[in-house]
Amino acid sequence: MNQSEDQTETPLRAEPNRPLVLVVDDDEENREALREILDDAGFTTVVARHGLEALTVLAALKEMPTFILLDLSMPVMDGWEFCESRGKSATLSEIPVIAISAAEIAESERPAGIDAFLAKPIDIEKFAGLVVRTTGRRSREARRIRFVH
Repeated sequence: MNQSEDQTETPLRAEPNRPLVLVVDDDEENREALREILDDAGFTTVVARHGLEALTVLAALKEMPTFILLDLSMPVMDGWEFCESRGKSATLSEIPVIAISAAEIAESERPAGIDAFLAKPIDIEKFAGLVVRTTGRRSREARRIRFVH
């Protein structure tokens, strides 16, 4: 990987006409797969390896992301702790969160403040539907998400 491909180089704002999404997952393979799906669907993505890094990335951004895709089980700061910290900020609380986890988690057990939940492995059809509902994007754009594997 050369320096231009280094994922720690985070764009501070989205490309024009490409909504920004923050992907937070400790597994590099998962992060890159989610990034590829979202990039192909017309989003600009920034990534973080855990909740604490996500808070650092959010503080550095020139504009807030359209939504956050958040793994719940991570080292350093997990998804629950991230949601708790996010809840203390009026600005961050306004950003929709789609939580993801390898474990099926009952709705009553999910962190407060998440807008949607997806179990891993992620079903692309469900993911596309959640993105449309979460962001208000048109169904034409959701169809583009469905066909990327």
